[in-house]
Amino acid sequence: MAKPREKKAGKRMNKKQLTELLMALFQQHPTDELPQKFIFDSLRLTTHPLKMLCMEILYDFIEDDFIKESSKHRYKLNNRGIEMTGTFHRKKNGKNTFIPDDGGDPILIAERNSAHAMNGDKVKVSFFAKRKHHMIEAEVVEILERSNDTFVGRLSVSKQYAFLLTESSRLANDIFIPKDKLKGGKDGDKAVVKVTEWPAEFKNPIGEVIDILGPTGDNNAEMHAILAEFGLPYVYPKKVVAAAEKISTEITEEEIAKREDFRNVLTFTCDPADAKDFDDALSIRKTESGLWEVGVHIADVTYYVEEGSIIDKEALNRATSVYLVDRTIPMLPEKLCNNLCSLRPDEDKLAYSVVFELDEDAFVRNSRIVHTVIRSNRRFCYEEVQAIIESQKGEYADEILVLDKMAKKLRERRFKNGAVNFDRVEVKFNIDEKGKPLSVYFKESKDANKLIEEFMLLANRTVAERIGKVGKDKKAKTFVYRVHDLPDPEKLDNLSQFISRFGYKLKTSGSRNDITKSLNKLLDDVHGKKEENLIETISVRAMMKAYYSTHNIGHYGLAFDYYTHFTSPIRRYPDMMVHRLLTHYLEKEGRSANLKKYESMCEQSSKMEEVAAQAERASIKYKQVEFMSDKIGQVFEGVISGISEWGIYVELNETKCEGLVPMRDLDDDYYEFDEKNYCLRGRRDHHIYQLGDAMKVKVARADLEKKQLDFELA
Repeated sequence: MAKPREKKAGKRMNKKQLTELLMALFQQHPTDELPQKFIFDSLRLTTHPLKMLCMEILYDFIEDDFIKESSKHRYKLNNRGIEMTGTFHRKKNGKNTFIPDDGGDPILIAERNSAHAMNGDKVKVSFFAKRKHHMIEAEVVEILERSNDTFVGRLSVSKQYAFLLTESSRLANDIFIPKDKLKGGKDGDKAVVKVTEWPAEFKNPIGEVIDILGPTGDNNAEMHAILAEFGLPYVYPKKVVAAAEKISTEITEEEIAKREDFRNVLTFTCDPADAKDFDDALSIRKTESGLWEVGVHIADVTYYVEEGSIIDKEALNRATSVYLVDRTIPMLPEKLCNNLCSLRPDEDKLAYSVVFELDEDAFVRNSRIVHTVIRSNRRFCYEEVQAIIESQKGEYADEILVLDKMAKKLRERRFKNGAVNFDRVEVKFNIDEKGKPLSVYFKESKDANKLIEEFMLLANRTVAERIGKVGKDKKAKTFVYRVHDLPDPEKLDNLSQFISRFGYKLKTSGSRNDITKSLNKLLDDVHGKKEENLIETISVRAMMKAYYSTHNIGHYGLAFDYYTHFTSPIRRYPDMMVHRLLTHYLEKEGRSANLKKYESMCEQSSKMEEVAAQAERASIKYKQVEFMSDKIGQVFEGVISGISEWGIYVELNETKCEGLVPMRDLDDDYYEFDEKNYCLRGRRDHHIYQLGDAMKVKVARADLEKKQLDFELA
């Protein structure tokens, strides 16, 4: 009978190797007590030096709070059973993160511990015990709520099977689609796919096609794909359209009798040339007392849209109209936004109005908020009003010039009081009937835009003050405010350091007014300089984001203590909320509305505003890449607009198109990324690439699917 083989003595190991084996052993037995003998046997530690090394590491583990000695020579993973709920964020590189519900730093969740959670899912995680000098890690133990199970991409269809190839950073794996779930989709089609299951043992999720958007590269398909990618609707539900069609277009004499009649007062609208939904109109006349009566008339949307109705629910769900490069996706059905509510010329329209009496210096002597009926005399576009202001001639020139003079005084006072003067240039495209971009132009805000803007700001502020400003011991009623916090001090310091290398200064401490004056001086000083766009961009990043809330903290950027959105109810849901609350308080003298309900609607509106802005940026990016796709090999001048560990972003002077010079192309040195100083620094020759540097680049690649331009150094 053969002798049983003796166990080989434990092989030589260093401390690092044994530490890793011990960690793995405890994580394989997360709830067990492990006796010392079991540990020695499991790791085949048969020599005295290895056993001594093991004991040393076990004491380190206890000190590090990684394990505890539950009884003499019995050890247990210090996995306090900590479980937490929060949001899972999926990364293509597999380094997924978890953000706890109660805030705090992101926690790493390796792909193998993700339980196939998808981006934005609400999950429950269990923490691995933390060791000092090691990153905290966790694993997903339960998916509580799927945030989004639909994805957009390009179909790859072969004889036996099909996949949806996603460009989404939210999903590292392509989606497998059984042939009977293709819904007629062909190879190369853009499609929306719903994930139906993701078995634990499968690398890829399984899904079914829910909509075919059209061939890749087709403009309509690509714009719908952008909307679908951000979870935005690209078709209007038939039920909602049908409900809108049933609304009566008749304005009864009984309704007119309840309102102030402005139909015989000179009234006009002024909007972009391609606009169809006219939210606001201005009226002007001289009063007997010699003051100017200016009416800011806003479409009375809530007269037609009943709270809680199918139309209202859809509007809240969307919360805003979305403006892509070549189209508007309206918040309300077309019958309402372009017909019933739109303040079209020569038609009686119902409005909600703030009527001001102003003196020659544009000081408000009186104001009232009233429901009105109006009749616009003329529909202007901004260019026409601008021409009248510049030439001082044209239809209704006298009235327009009075309004322009007043707007300039209102504006001047606003900046004196500490408003921040951001005048961003917008990138626009001239596109053909197929959606192909032919040229790029820049839209600047001129006097005509500023005229309308000042009266809208005045109306919004007046409405917010009417409800929010109360006596010393009185509590303000629930209301919807547009709020904007003070800039982040750390970001201001970074901005100050950054602009100093261009020779500019910025005050980062002192009163709110001191900081704003200094910021406005900076924006004036850079005007027209090559670094203007860059410094404005970084200045905007130093600002906080404005949002909607029932808790008023004022609006820093406008320097208003009270501010709301009242003037665009056709395209913004918060304005509809404000209209309803105003009527409730001013006409019905109602009790304070439910704070929780309105705060929840504010959160929805702020969230959807951000999503709409992302979709808008994605559509601009797509058109920029499309515009540059026939310019491969051409050389352009630009400035460095961004620095990251993977390369340099360059914005072209001529078109404001932005592309990446990848790090691999900077092969003359080994470059290190200096995040604080926005630069790359060569290790050997100390050459520096920094924000604002002028560069010549050649267009190397234009990837429409990734919406990405690659440049090479020219």
